[in-house]
Amino acid sequence: MFALPAEDYSGLVTILAVLLYIAMGARAGTLRGRHGIKAPAMSGHPEYERAARVHLNTLEQLMIFLPLLWLATHFFGGPPWLPGAIGLLFLVGRIIFMRAYMADPEKRLSGLVLGMFANLGLLALSLVGLWQHWSADWPAP
Repeated sequence: MFALPAEDYSGLVTILAVLLYIAMGARAGTLRGRHGIKAPAMSGHPEYERAARVHLNTLEQLMIFLPLLWLATHFFGGPPWLPGAIGLLFLVGRIIFMRAYMADPEKRLSGLVLGMFANLGLLALSLVGLWQHWSADWPAP
């Protein structure tokens, strides 16, 4: 395995997150057209409503995920690949969430929980990284 800077791993994960979000939006837009749901309506056919909800919920989660990913990337002094790897878990969780929600919204929890744990992992790395950063700047007694 080759070593890359942490920013490279997290940059790739960020691009993948944006591509996933664009694909979700395209799917919602396609279903809006297929089912004849005119803007600004957000309801109509259940398939469209599920796709729109997946898209919007992912936006809500990205607002938590992206800052935590980059805070962990910047401050965490451990393995440089770790924030990006946890970021990939978030994306896997979003894909599981999307597939489950589209099939049966009641079965969405496994993807939701995986994404939540990924965010908590990034929060932990961010806090540890900030502690490492601050403690390195403290004057010796």
